[in-house]
Amino acid sequence: MTFSPYADAAPIPTGVPGLDNILTGGYAANRAHLIEGRPGSGKTTLGMQFLIAGAQQGETCLYITLSESKRELLSVASRHGWSLEGIEIFELVPPELSLDPKQEQSLVYASELELGETVRMALAEIERVKPSRVVFDSLSEIRLLSQGSLRYRRQVLALKSYFLLNDATVLMLDDLTSEQDDLNLHSIGHAVIRLDQIVPIYGSERRRITVTKMRGTAFRGGYHDLIIQRGGLRVFPRLVAADHHAAFAFETVPSGIDELDNILGGGLSRGTSTLVVGPSGAGKSTLALGYLFAALERGEPALIISFDETIGILMQRAKGVGYDLGPYVETGRLRIEQIDPANVSPGEFAGRVQDAVEEDGARIVVIDSLTGYLNAMPEQPFIVLQMHELLTYLNQQGIVTILILAQHGMIGQMASPIDLTYLSDTVVLLRFFEANGRIRRALSVVKRRTGSHEDTIREFRIDGQGLRVGSPLEQFRGVLTGVPTFEGQRASLLEERETDNDGVR
Repeated sequence: MTFSPYADAAPIPTGVPGLDNILTGGYAANRAHLIEGRPGSGKTTLGMQFLIAGAQQGETCLYITLSESKRELLSVASRHGWSLEGIEIFELVPPELSLDPKQEQSLVYASELELGETVRMALAEIERVKPSRVVFDSLSEIRLLSQGSLRYRRQVLALKSYFLLNDATVLMLDDLTSEQDDLNLHSIGHAVIRLDQIVPIYGSERRRITVTKMRGTAFRGGYHDLIIQRGGLRVFPRLVAADHHAAFAFETVPSGIDELDNILGGGLSRGTSTLVVGPSGAGKSTLALGYLFAALERGEPALIISFDETIGILMQRAKGVGYDLGPYVETGRLRIEQIDPANVSPGEFAGRVQDAVEEDGARIVVIDSLTGYLNAMPEQPFIVLQMHELLTYLNQQGIVTILILAQHGMIGQMASPIDLTYLSDTVVLLRFFEANGRIRRALSVVKRRTGSHEDTIREFRIDGQGLRVGSPLEQFRGVLTGVPTFEGQRASLLEERETDNDGVR
């Protein structure tokens, strides 16, 4: 008789990072769980992680395979850096899949057996090993031998009853290879978990997981993104901002540039998001770096999510305007995440932000840019809802969030690829303008929920010593039309600063 180390139906850790959160603790002890998904979706890896977690705790674990050989399973484990020591592997495979006839193993030719005998052989192995954790891979072989849904259901019920009598926690894998998805097992399993794999038109495949049912337990519904990397599956639970609250002091965060802070009513407020919008090259990223660098100098950890630039170019550009980020990256105070838009899912993106906030203690987050974020999820219809959850989460954590959004076009009428102004607490608008035959930059604050702000338009300039903001441009027209023109006196504009000995302005 098998003795489970867990109380009946108590949650058992899954061994998959993030999945316990979705299942409210893990799989139910001494129950049979159905894991279904097309080939390549990650079922075998998920099952192996479950057994490895059990073996590390000294539990007896058994992997029954009807589709892959022991050699193939060991190869998969090796690629992930795992050891399957302590895990019994019982093969029920056709002879052509046995690559090494000399290796010591229990080999039964399932293709030559009747269904009842196949099931009896599996039960006999369970009786011999007396495992507390079992992975049965896969039910598609049982389905093929059954040649009928009624017989198939009866045999799976027999397996489930035996598992329950022997206090084993079981994952039954089903690769859905039948022409139509068979729902016969959904009523049998204590839980039904489905893995999906989606291949976009461009970029790497996207995988996700959803829990269809789990008896007697509240679980986190909906789709959750997952990735398969060296070390196994990692699940990114769908972000629900209402589940995350943290106490923080509501205060204003300065940039150290008095004129910039004045136009923003003293600076940016903790627990708010700021949208910096304007054409490419107007200085959006540099403006964000001003607040980020000031936070780093105060000793606050920070995060930059970069979609548009490599880390090297970002650091070089920042150093060119007086912000040397290198020492802060080396000490770990600054975390820079470079994201390839073609290889990231919404869940993974949100997961990286959460890690930086909850593990590294980041107090300021810069997302550069939302345009890259949109490109990363061209087939996601609920991009605004996802960003709403992320911003609400960051606000509730007391984070200063700066979002950068590049508008289409550089001069003339401009349009934004997405309207997030209603989600943002502060909106800063940057524009090019023409004066005395030169192109200059203008800055204005069009919205600030947490207090008053100036309604002036000021010149905004970037040089080797950082940022400068000039006096209000009182004789300025056309900024909201997209073709702003300055008709004042040249004396009211910012002049170039003197050059030092190194040629840096």
